[in-house]
Amino acid sequence: MTTDVEHGPGWYDGDTATLGDRITGAREASGLSQSELARRLGVKLSTIRTWENDQAEPRANKLQMLAGMLGVSLMWLLTGTGDGLDGPEEHTKLPDDLVALLGELRQTRLEQARLADRMGRLEKRLRLALSQGV
Repeated sequence: MTTDVEHGPGWYDGDTATLGDRITGAREASGLSQSELARRLGVKLSTIRTWENDQAEPRANKLQMLAGMLGVSLMWLLTGTGDGLDGPEEHTKLPDDLVALLGELRQTRLEQARLADRMGRLEKRLRLALSQGV
């Protein structure tokens, strides 16, 4: 059985980080495994691994979903500038109420990303129907 690879401290350098590095860092900061992210995005685990290893790049719609799910801007994922991660930091123990609030915020962000994807699919269907004169 294959397990997710987690990076140790000091692996991230904003000046040299690749798209794959940024996906990995944001995923880890979000507390998601590769398997969980793949499931939520509706892609294979191997797809997440190829993205994180810079062997392939996500399509535009998946990039947008990734940004939403991982709580970073699309610009940050692509270029490393904008709202994103500064790199690994020392984690401090947060009070339980803050952990709960962060979990609720993350869940809301995931729901928002799913709704945005659904709206995109509906808009595409509507445009197709309109172009066919229906």
